[in-house]
Amino acid sequence: MDKSKRPFLKSKRPFLKSKRSFRRRLPPIGSGDRIDYRNMSLISRFISEQGKILSRRVNRLTLKQQRLITIAIKQARILSLLPFVNNEKQFERTKSTPRATGPRTRNKKK
Repeated sequence: MDKSKRPFLKSKRPFLKSKRSFRRRLPPIGSGDRIDYRNMSLISRFISEQGKILSRRVNRLTLKQQRLITIAIKQARILSLLPFVNNEKQFERTKSTPRATGPRTRNKKK
């Protein structure tokens, strides 16, 4: 095509993003770290506050590493090194609400 037929495009590649330099993040598991159910300092990094296993995208792990971490977490839970669920906030109450005791009765209009 001629340049005269497409005057609205000023450059040849209008949607090209500018090249930005970015710092590559360090992998969360080093080459010397052993993924094992006894390595609690390593395992606890991949568990949320509620005790859930974090996803692979959040952890930035490879598929093989995520599988090994998941197996190690499950083994640690079975051996009661880790809790299955961490729901301490569920039982906390900020304000005590008064509750009616006994059978409820309706006020009838006469």
